[in-house]
Amino acid sequence: MIRHLLPCSAVTLAAALAFAPTASAQDVATTRADIEATVGGVPTFVTQVAASALPGLWLQTKALEFSDDTALDARTKALISLAVAAQIPCSYCVWSDTNAARANGATDEQIAEAVAIAGLTRNWSTNFHGLQVDMETFRMEMGGE
Repeated sequence: MIRHLLPCSAVTLAAALAFAPTASAQDVATTRADIEATVGGVPTFVTQVAASALPGLWLQTKALEFSDDTALDARTKALISLAVAAQIPCSYCVWSDTNAARANGATDEQIAEAVAIAGLTRNWSTNFHGLQVDMETFRMEMGGE
């Protein structure tokens, strides 16, 4: 059985991949072998990713989402990813991130709160931008520099 892959933000991936060097066939084969070793198989969607993008995409995913050597624990990363996924919106990501959050100990209340915070942030952002709130005034009033 393949463990959950946590999809990254498409915007983040696109930005990271814009500067990635072209991958060789060997790089792709090595990457697919590493994916299989890490998650127990190569999901079909991985075979659909452009060969030139796959090594860089996997390197970033493995180093950030699958590593325990990061500032955030797996549950926190899954909750953040779920909140972003709910806003994009990405049904694939919502499903995967919800399952990953649960697998890493998140409660239904924590999942609901992460999504609610994402909605609250989006709501305020809509108001700030739509009303063209002055940033300098906002910073001063909110106690910032």
